[in-house]
Amino acid sequence: MNPKDNNQLPPQQINIELGEKESEGIYSNLAIISHSPAEFIFDFTRVFPGTPKAKVHARIIMTPLHAKGLLNALKENISNYEKQFGEIPMTAPINEQPFGFQLPVKPKDEKIN
Repeated sequence: MNPKDNNQLPPQQINIELGEKESEGIYSNLAIISHSPAEFIFDFTRVFPGTPKAKVHARIIMTPLHAKGLLNALKENISNYEKQFGEIPMTAPINEQPFGFQLPVKPKDEKIN
């Protein structure tokens, strides 16, 4: 018997209750993520063209450990989704202005004449 086996706890079953209000969900197309040494802060909002102001509709605060667990869970779920439905394109239609969740854009090398 492996000595580590004695230190492992049996899996715990957790009942998660979903209230009526929460079950409706909140639409978000923009997340602002900040962090400190102790926590990650996720502010979820929605931005629409022609609207100069956006309100934060939900703020989630996590430890770095839980934030990394969320990242891993998202990676796994996106991978499973793409296996079932195909790759999620990361480009917007040509005539749409970009808004919402965006990947950081690296500046292109400019030639100086």
